[in-house]
Amino acid sequence: MTNMSILVDSAWRVVRTDDRRPPMTHSSSIPMTRIAEATRRTRETGEAIPRTTIGGAVTNACARFADRVAIEVFDRQERITFAQFEALTHQYARALLEMGVGPGDRVAVMLPNRLAYPALFVALARIGAIHVPVNTRYTAHEIAYVVNDAGARVLLHDTIFSKTIDGLSVELDGPTRIVDLGTGEGEFERVVALCSTEPVSGDEVGPDSLANIQYTSGTTGFPKGCMLTHDYWLVLANAAIAWDLEPARRILSAQPYFYMDPQWITLKALITGATLVIAPGLSSSRFLGWIHDHSIEWCMFPLLMTRQQPAPRDSETKLKQVATFGWPPETCREFHKRFGVIAREGFGMTEIGLGTWTPPELDEMYDSGSVGIAAPCRETSIRDAEGQPVARGELGELWVRGRSIFKGYWNRPDANGEVFRSGGWFRTGDLFREDDEGFLYVVGRLKDMIRRSQENIAAREVEAAICMLPEVEDAAAVPVPDPVRGEEVKIYVQLKNGVCRDTLPVETILEHARKYLAKFKVPRYVSYVDSFPRTASNKIEKKTLITGVGDLRSGAYDAEEGTWR
Repeated sequence: MTNMSILVDSAWRVVRTDDRRPPMTHSSSIPMTRIAEATRRTRETGEAIPRTTIGGAVTNACARFADRVAIEVFDRQERITFAQFEALTHQYARALLEMGVGPGDRVAVMLPNRLAYPALFVALARIGAIHVPVNTRYTAHEIAYVVNDAGARVLLHDTIFSKTIDGLSVELDGPTRIVDLGTGEGEFERVVALCSTEPVSGDEVGPDSLANIQYTSGTTGFPKGCMLTHDYWLVLANAAIAWDLEPARRILSAQPYFYMDPQWITLKALITGATLVIAPGLSSSRFLGWIHDHSIEWCMFPLLMTRQQPAPRDSETKLKQVATFGWPPETCREFHKRFGVIAREGFGMTEIGLGTWTPPELDEMYDSGSVGIAAPCRETSIRDAEGQPVARGELGELWVRGRSIFKGYWNRPDANGEVFRSGGWFRTGDLFREDDEGFLYVVGRLKDMIRRSQENIAAREVEAAICMLPEVEDAAAVPVPDPVRGEEVKIYVQLKNGVCRDTLPVETILEHARKYLAKFKVPRYVSYVDSFPRTASNKIEKKTLITGVGDLRSGAYDAEEGTWR
């Protein structure tokens, strides 16, 4: 998303705080024959993706590229060949079996970026166990929610998170086994040392077996677990491979592994025989240096990294292509001028994987503001509030269906009923429009979400945490446009009758928030209100909160600056 506020009323009319609209001129200059050819190739790409398992795909790749370097974790000096990685994943799989983990069991994983993570991802898949990634910035309260909701049999964690894990057992509902995976001396490593590298059979695992319960924030407050199959991951990875005009030999993965991207990027690298270069985590000051120092040819390029000051050697990288999501057209143009590389736009989400892509044959669309056409194995439709298709150029909600989109939310039949429609359609909750040539444009979103840097934050989850304070009558979280992070979190707080602001100062509110929310969810801005504007159904009317003041920061306490604005 671009850095602008988008408000949507009940009739889905869009009010934009800027006066820009994505350019619509690029596609009209492309011959329809080329668009048709790109659409045909996209369809054929999807049809050619083999149906197999994660373990099967990795084994095939490791046999083909046995002596090549598969993974480098440069800050840990970890390096492994494809053949060694194949053996390690089977050894890990046997260790998991030895610990009593079997097909269908959920295993929560809370690790930093290290070689053990991709090895565990594949090992769990080999035995039919279900990987449950845990955000390493979660509090004990948030970890307990994920572990309890998933019914995790085991929680594997790095020693560095022991302080957080220590307070976890009292919040767990069941007998989850908590296992330390240290740096050679943890409980898991001791089991691994006793296991052979003999391949496990994986006979009970198929393309439609669950591989992940991937938790993602939603408008209902606490994260929901998306059920993702082996085929889901392989469709996503192979579509990403087909997005490139030429294969990359060195691929950078910088995000933490509990996110989606490192997992499919791992498969993309392994399947193509590339070396996966794993960074310790996103760093705006070091990201460009990593690209130079490690001869990176492909990466996901976060929008925030484009704001680093240009340097003379920017045009000297070995980048062949980058994938991006949500870049403004002007940023795409500046990036191309600066690095000599085209940033290919697409649209995706945990539930559908890659939903749209800009085909590599149509690179002149790179700065159009469009997110392209339906991706391989995907079909899209823009619908009105009644679920009827809208005419081209009209605003509506994007619906997506296709091979191996997620199987639904874990233990959430209510949420599944809200998002799935007959015919296998999934409602994304995002507002789109389509131009006359069939190219899609993101306009806004229906969901009550805040997008801070790379994080999706459910407003309701922030509100629920603040409302735990006995002095609080009600609270409302809204996004504040920010030039660096895209959006910041602002919380409006209504105190109960008889409670004054001196009784519950902002410092107390923020201290409480830090106890129950991950750091990235803690509000930056706090404002008190005497009452909230409400709808006829007594819901807080957030549109009025957002539009009622010119600058949402005005009069609010800024936690980052430590002062009232």
